[in-house]
Amino acid sequence: MESKQYFEHPLTKRYASEEMLMNFSPYKKYMTWRKLWIALAEAEKELGLPITDEQIEEMKAHVDKINFEEAEEYEKVTRHDVMAHIWAFGKQCPKAKPIIHLGATSAFVGDNTDVILMRDGLAILKKKLVNIIDNLKNFALQYKDMPTLGFTHFQPAQLTTVGKRACLWIQDLVMDLWDLEHVEENLRLRGVKGTTGTQASFMKLFNNDEEKVKKLDIMVAKKMGFDKTFLVTGQTYPRKQDSRVLRVLQSIAESAHKFACDIRLLSSLKEIEEPFEENQIGSSAMAYKRNPMRCERMTALCRYVMINGLNPYFTAANQWFERTLDDSANRRLVIPEMFLATDAILNIYINVSQGLVVNSKVIERHVMEELPFMATENILMEAVKKGGDRQELHEVLRKYSIEAAAEVKEGKPNNLIDKIAADARFKMTKEDIVKMMDPSIFVGRSPGQVIEFVREIVDPILKKYEKYLGMKVDLQV
Repeated sequence: MESKQYFEHPLTKRYASEEMLMNFSPYKKYMTWRKLWIALAEAEKELGLPITDEQIEEMKAHVDKINFEEAEEYEKVTRHDVMAHIWAFGKQCPKAKPIIHLGATSAFVGDNTDVILMRDGLAILKKKLVNIIDNLKNFALQYKDMPTLGFTHFQPAQLTTVGKRACLWIQDLVMDLWDLEHVEENLRLRGVKGTTGTQASFMKLFNNDEEKVKKLDIMVAKKMGFDKTFLVTGQTYPRKQDSRVLRVLQSIAESAHKFACDIRLLSSLKEIEEPFEENQIGSSAMAYKRNPMRCERMTALCRYVMINGLNPYFTAANQWFERTLDDSANRRLVIPEMFLATDAILNIYINVSQGLVVNSKVIERHVMEELPFMATENILMEAVKKGGDRQELHEVLRKYSIEAAAEVKEGKPNNLIDKIAADARFKMTKEDIVKMMDPSIFVGRSPGQVIEFVREIVDPILKKYEKYLGMKVDLQV
């Protein structure tokens, strides 16, 4: 019989980490449903409902023994995933069966589990973010003094340093980390709200004792590791919470995209390259090729995350009154995929940032090719000090610069300095001018800015999360 090979999602097959895959696995999802049912039953018992310890212990004994096949069969009959798993859990727990999901609606397990998985996913991403920040901090300090061409419009501008440029990458990630921390601190569980968010079913269960119903909500939340719930909901928690969470992932993708594009440009200039393994092949045709494939993959995945991140805005905007179900299929795809893709992006980012290759001689050559143009302002000031006419000499420098640039474009060496030294109006020898062309003179406060930025911004972050540091990533493809 001919075997069939079905589509396999690249995020699960090639890119995302096992840790993130497990976080959004069916096993964790449905085990979290069961933990929520146990937390609900415990809290209801503690508040006086006739639920026994035996029933709760029976549920706990089967919390991780998920009978997937039976649940799938039940869903074929019910066309309802939550009811299917209630029945499957009840079959394993016959004593607890009558009280599983007591007073709750499907969103009790569905929505609360989504929040829990997003919380745990953010924790995984945060750990990786701080490791990238640490890698780039070490890189920035190592190369804080190395002059390099700064670019505006991808045209040579004033000099910066390799380390200073790395601080721009770090700063983007720091802003992402701040956003992530803010979202984490303000993440709220849906809680125990009933069918349309009114808690009417629980009011019935507790004989209209409003204080007990309010306690039930916060008790379940605390059992699941949250100290806050939404005070008002419809059937679902506000979908704007998804937008806020996934916006952080979009932001991380923005930062990673910027870094990856910079490295791709620098790789084309042969100044800085991503790691390239001994047996890696850059092209099936061109044996000499050394493509920045890791950063290219980062760029591709970043684009996917940034575009996919539009989905939650439309979902939140299209909620009808207390809820509509057209968010369900969309969220099943968007939330896990954005976390898996962002996880993959950060895995690549860690790998690249821990092995960047700096070709210092190439960088120095490019600097010295452009430095004569950049030095003209200093040369002008020195010549004026020696008695020259500022306006006249400015026009001469403009003319010589245009001539030299045209010759460079013809493949000739930059002879601007020779032109200036040969002009008696400047009253300067070539040796005088060369002394003024130490690249370190032209980098401004770049080295000091690196030290200041690391000390005041980066080091406090790394101290706060030092237990996370030391992560290495070996990419499989």
